[in-house]
Amino acid sequence: MRTPARYVHGAALLATGLLAGAFGYGAANVVPTFRTVPLDVRLTFHTAMMEVNEPVMQSAMALAILTSFGLAVVGRGLPRRLALGAGALNMASLLVTVLGNVPLHAHIRRWAATSAPAGHTGILRQWELLHTIRTLTALSAFALMIGIAVLARPETR
Repeated sequence: MRTPARYVHGAALLATGLLAGAFGYGAANVVPTFRTVPLDVRLTFHTAMMEVNEPVMQSAMALAILTSFGLAVVGRGLPRRLALGAGALNMASLLVTVLGNVPLHAHIRRWAATSAPAGHTGILRQWELLHTIRTLTALSAFALMIGIAVLARPETR
């Protein structure tokens, strides 16, 4: 891998790692905690957390997408293909979030202000499933970035 590509790879590795770590923390710690607390506590916490998380996580996803595709632009061969895959996976995380989780947050915000309707558990399970999907896509993108570090050989002069 050429020297400029190494810097872009470092940025992409950092961005995808942070994104995967943040989603992974949520999947491993926040979601199970949501399941054990009373519904009113979950809704209040979920609403407050999303107010902070939405701009931070969407920025993290954008950075992971940009750096992954940036590496595809400056890379060659296998690193380019792996970076394209990572960029696509990061894009999938963003699409799942924007098209799935964010609309469900609107329901959860309303419930926190009023009350949860009958059948709310199905919607909460759907949010958890979407979170699992975006966590797996982010982790897969990170794994591809690690693969570039492990498999790509530096060019010799």
